[in-house]
Amino acid sequence: MRKVAVIGVGCAKYGARNDVTVSEIAFEAFKPAVEDAGISPKDIEFVAVGSAGAGAWYEENLPAVVIAEYCGLTGAGLARCEAACATGSAAFAMAYWAVASGQVDVAVALGVEKMRQVDTPTMVEFIGRSGYYLWEFHNFGLTFPGYYAIHATAHMAKYGTTEEDLALVAVKNHKYASMNPVAHLRSRITVEEALRSPVIAWPLKLYDCCPISDGAAAAILASEEKVKELKIETPVWVAGLGYSSGTANLSKRKDYVGLESTVRAAQQAYKMAGVTPNQIELALVHDCFTIAEIMAYEDLGFCQKGEGAKLVREGQTEIGGKIPVNIDGGLKAKGHPIGATGVGMIYELVKQLRGEAKEPSRQVPFKNYIALAHNVGGTGHYCYVTILRR
Repeated sequence: MRKVAVIGVGCAKYGARNDVTVSEIAFEAFKPAVEDAGISPKDIEFVAVGSAGAGAWYEENLPAVVIAEYCGLTGAGLARCEAACATGSAAFAMAYWAVASGQVDVAVALGVEKMRQVDTPTMVEFIGRSGYYLWEFHNFGLTFPGYYAIHATAHMAKYGTTEEDLALVAVKNHKYASMNPVAHLRSRITVEEALRSPVIAWPLKLYDCCPISDGAAAAILASEEKVKELKIETPVWVAGLGYSSGTANLSKRKDYVGLESTVRAAQQAYKMAGVTPNQIELALVHDCFTIAEIMAYEDLGFCQKGEGAKLVREGQTEIGGKIPVNIDGGLKAKGHPIGATGVGMIYELVKQLRGEAKEPSRQVPFKNYIALAHNVGGTGHYCYVTILRR
């Protein structure tokens, strides 16, 4: 397998983007990525489009085709990926494998989602179907806040995690989102406001839940040979890639205090990169709900099981702490346009590893320049962990 670098990234503004079509918002991410890489669309040989809601949440049933044409990519190899909330990372992995295998020299992962064209109850139902439809949604009416409420109550019962701990995650991520120009929710909140917000599925309240967002992100990948040819000065290398899955039926899970698919995917990624969790200097983790971030600390090996809440209480996941986490606002406040999320994580990590975070108070100080993205589909039904290194 060949070495692969990320040579260009772009990200559209997340939020309620009723001003654009799915092709237009994809182009908002694609254009700066191409300019960043110093190439043209005709140099791209393979396109992996990540979008989970095609034909349901928005009108295009074959979004990869119309997006590729709008971006000037017609003729390149083309595929659409779906892995629920990990769709963007699946697209990134597909683009990575195309380059690493030697099939192509340049590929793009383009994650995009339009989620605001349907009303909230309809969207909640669609996402709720993403678990085990006949067993869990149809019979018991579980929604995704309900799924993660099961995880939250299990974690609270076993480890003493509190509603205040969950609120601290929300406060931290809103703080960083307030500094991020592409974030959906840019207002700061207090612990008291988080605790007073309406209950969605106890113990999860409004501020424990990510928003429903539109958005897009792009990452251009190239072989080592192409990096040399293009004279890329700051390539960010894909050092490790891990992936795993979990049972569709939650009743088959051994417990609800973590995600086994995260543990397995992380172990794969660490092994491939030749690093340990203690060497990770920045992590973007899948915090669709605040409890998910706390579980990710533990499942990724940043602390012992049951000690995730302690990390956030002590401020260890802030910039300047042991392991800065979600300093872009995370899914919780930057937003979670499902197909874009995983690629949006790569965008942020690349900017950070290059020292290009435009907001000085969001720039992480690196020593070894190693960062990690963790993207979950469903409640661990899919999981991808990607490690980047400069």
